[in-house]
Amino acid sequence: MTVAEAIKMPNEHVFVPGGENSRSFRNALGAFTTGVTVVTATTPEGPIGMTVNSFASVSLDPPLVLWSPAKSSSRYSAFSGATHFAIHVLSADQDVLSARFTRNGRAFDDLDWEMNDEGVPVIPGTLARFECRQAAAHDAGDHTIIVGEVLRAAHRDGEPLCFSGGTFGRFSKQ
Repeated sequence: MTVAEAIKMPNEHVFVPGGENSRSFRNALGAFTTGVTVVTATTPEGPIGMTVNSFASVSLDPPLVLWSPAKSSSRYSAFSGATHFAIHVLSADQDVLSARFTRNGRAFDDLDWEMNDEGVPVIPGTLARFECRQAAAHDAGDHTIIVGEVLRAAHRDGEPLCFSGGTFGRFSKQ
């Protein structure tokens, strides 16, 4: 395949994002495979969680990560106002944990979890965990970019849970 062929494939759908093309834009974004995380925080009503795939590393020094809650989420104010939170990277066998927090932020019943020193619920046994203090929040259209300074991190060996094209899957090494 030539570079020119790789740049413009015959079945490529080119469009301007917006309005009537929102589904096409969502499909294009879904072509990017992401990991799956559960973000947790504490509210006056107790622990809360949210399944999120908008997680990214920002900086090694200082240690910074980010995630982006949707402003339309019923849990938005709890997370955007949280001074501390934890991001849990899920392993390939933790899709059930992901499902617990997709629709219900109060899904801690019958779940093994602990409270960290900052009063944030942490879920042991995930592939990785980043316990954070909110360092910045940036308006970003229908989302807010929340930057967290990582206070503590944990990780273990395992395969990550992946999300692509609206489906969960596994990463396969070639």
